[in-house]
Amino acid sequence: MRGAPTILHLDMDAFYASAEQAAKPSLRGKPVIVGGLGPRGVVATASYEARVFGVHSAMAMAQARRLCPNAAFLIPRFALYRKVSDAVMALLHTLSPLVEPLSLDEAFVDLEAGGTEPTVEAARAVAERLRADIKAVTGLTGSVGLAGSKMLAKIGSEQAKPDGLVVIEPGTERDLLGPMSVRTLPGVGPATAEALRRAGIHTVAETREAGEAELVRLLGRAHGASLFLMAEGRDERPVVAERDAKSISVEDTFDVDLTDRTRVQLEIARLADRCVGRLREAGRSGRTVVIKVRRYDFSTLTRSETLRGPTDDPAVVREAAARLIDGVDTTAGVRLLGVGVSGLADYTQEDLFAQAAQAAQAAQAAQAAQVAQAAQAAQAAQTAHEAVGDAGRPPGPERPESMGEGAEEASEDAEKPRRWLPGSDVRHAEYGAGWVQGSGVGRVTVRFEEPWSSPGRVRTFPVDDPALQPADPLPLLRPDPDAEADAEEAGGRDGQVPEPGGGPEPGPCPGQPVTSRP
Repeated sequence: MRGAPTILHLDMDAFYASAEQAAKPSLRGKPVIVGGLGPRGVVATASYEARVFGVHSAMAMAQARRLCPNAAFLIPRFALYRKVSDAVMALLHTLSPLVEPLSLDEAFVDLEAGGTEPTVEAARAVAERLRADIKAVTGLTGSVGLAGSKMLAKIGSEQAKPDGLVVIEPGTERDLLGPMSVRTLPGVGPATAEALRRAGIHTVAETREAGEAELVRLLGRAHGASLFLMAEGRDERPVVAERDAKSISVEDTFDVDLTDRTRVQLEIARLADRCVGRLREAGRSGRTVVIKVRRYDFSTLTRSETLRGPTDDPAVVREAAARLIDGVDTTAGVRLLGVGVSGLADYTQEDLFAQAAQAAQAAQAAQAAQVAQAAQAAQAAQTAHEAVGDAGRPPGPERPESMGEGAEEASEDAEKPRRWLPGSDVRHAEYGAGWVQGSGVGRVTVRFEEPWSSPGRVRTFPVDDPALQPADPLPLLRPDPDAEADAEEAGGRDGQVPEPGGGPEPGPCPGQPVTSRP
């Protein structure tokens, strides 16, 4: 641990909920809860107005509704959150090459590696400038902790919330940590805290006073020794610039347990495609396909299959996942399914593509042969039937041909009403941009407003109104028209003709002039 407070920890304030409040003027200053909205949903983030009622992250959504029934309950919009996160992370990378992201809204930065003088004044000035830049670029606020170690910097950012800055100066660490709960220290979960409680240890000061030998006796050599150092305020963990992902996965929890085998297989195929989509977005490929199944009784199992080489082919991943789910008994009910890919690499194994293509061609050839045989048999039967039935058929118009089974299914899908989830972005042909407040009984309620407008009006439409369409999230700050004009002019000078209605996808980014919300 270094002496100067040059380790910075940034934590965006109630990130998802704050982004939703910034995007929806009518929700500012009101309780907002973001997460899964089904009976088994979980709170992802609650605004500070909702936290007053006891709502917090990882709480069951059903309990959150009981505690704060008048809150706005919204689905997460990760496309928006990722854009804002990218803008924030870009600002952090201007401070230092050593940036360690922990999530979309949280990261460590080693300021000294970026050339910041190892003094309290210099570090504080950098942190204040960062907070101002984040506000200017995203419209959101973040809390910052500065200290000589990662542990203390994170504690500092927690104390700074919301929208603050705390600097833990050298020599003050022990006094600061002493009265805090032992759960404050990294690596102390419920089991460790319970073991310490039984020994009469509740605070960091009591942990330190117990001594290293006692902690080793209670928790084992590695954990006990590490915990003693943390209680002393010493944390030698460095800021790691690149954290290579070990796997990429997706999973869904279902409101009602799945018992139909065909539905389970369809969900696995859909999850496999989503997983490959994330894999390709990351520019990676994977060698091992993994499925996760959580049954009705909460028992969870995983199955995996290792391929001959890394791939990002959706057909290969889908087929492997299908083989794995075939070996799992799901008849009693499934509450969660997941598909993941591990053994990641930056390349693909070409023979896997050839293998998948050959298998697909063989399957198509076999299917074509079966269809041809069935057609020949049907034609022969039809000819014989017509020869027998023509003599007794009364005159009159021919009966209309009935739709095939596949056509009926397609027609039913086309007639199904669209599902409008609270918080999702929409655009109406007449009223413009808005977001879904709620839907039910064949109606959908939309509030029409933009991030830079005043609170908008609410209107209700049939769920199948053709004038109402899903839309992409708007940027949180109004784009600067002068900057857009300059960009178009620069594009024309380069000999590039902009596409009609085109241009870069809207979203906050560092270096782009922005204006504050009115």
